[in-house]
Amino acid sequence: MKLNKVDIANLTEDELLALRICDLPLAIEGTWLADCIAQLYSELEGKGLKFRPICYLADEWLTPLGEPVIGIPFYLAHPALIRLEKKMMLEAEGESKEACMKLLRHECGHAISYAYQLHKKKRWQQIFGPSSKEYGDTFRFRPYSKNYVRHLDGFYAQFHPDEDFVETFAVWLTPSSNWQKTYQGWPALKKLLYVSDLMKGVIGKDPALPKGVKHWHVKNIKVTLNSFYKKKREFWAEEFPDFHDENLKKIFNVNSDTEHTVPGASFLKRYEKNIVADIVRWTGERKYVVSKLLNAMIQRSRELKLFAAAEQPIVLANVTVYITTLVMNYIYTGWYRGDEGKKKR
Repeated sequence: MKLNKVDIANLTEDELLALRICDLPLAIEGTWLADCIAQLYSELEGKGLKFRPICYLADEWLTPLGEPVIGIPFYLAHPALIRLEKKMMLEAEGESKEACMKLLRHECGHAISYAYQLHKKKRWQQIFGPSSKEYGDTFRFRPYSKNYVRHLDGFYAQFHPDEDFVETFAVWLTPSSNWQKTYQGWPALKKLLYVSDLMKGVIGKDPALPKGVKHWHVKNIKVTLNSFYKKKREFWAEEFPDFHDENLKKIFNVNSDTEHTVPGASFLKRYEKNIVADIVRWTGERKYVVSKLLNAMIQRSRELKLFAAAEQPIVLANVTVYITTLVMNYIYTGWYRGDEGKKKR
């Protein structure tokens, strides 16, 4: 069977996973993604902007550093690949039109900044901070801060000065955002007003950098889908429900027919306030971070039907030490597991 004749829709999962990504017969043209890109271009035109970022299929959502182009995850180009992504990663980022448009507007912010070299302007840096600031592996955010707009989930505007600008640009570009009213009284409104004035300065102008290099292009990814997802799942292991399984089974190592036992989930729920308070006191971590972590463990203990033994003080100590270790890893590395590789952006 010739690769250019492969019908992805009729392959079994094993057959699909055996294919190299570069051999997948994929294109943006003729798919729903083309309509989303057309809408993005229409929104830019509606603002009087001449910039039209080139979009291509990549391994994930991205805008390569310094390049005025947008990479869109290859799996969004075919329903079978969306299903595979959801099975492997529990979600397919950008699978709905609404989500796709939000991400396109976000990445367009990066692309337009590079195209017109906006991030090098002195006033830009005074408003958002130095674009040259190094990207970290993760970021610590203030969930109730009104200094930043809220566009993508996860308070992403607080990650880096570039992301602050990009998220602000995305809100400004969104036709239905009504940002003047939505952000009235917020310090973030100053940033939106600046972006609005900044964009007026490039209306009708050709970009200084109209084209860019398409890094991580799907045609250059020579690994199989199986290898791709194995590596991706390992990288994002702590995002999966089974992340705590091995250690929870060590802590709650008895079954229901053992005398004087209590369900593990009930045990954790009973001591939840004490566990959270103790860990917050000694680590200095925010309460909601510790609480969210503990609640994930409670849910997983319930799903695994784990039970706690009679020696409950020992179990409580083990649980507290385990969560404290995770929290300290998170404080110093941004990951519960500790040492992790860096994201592209």
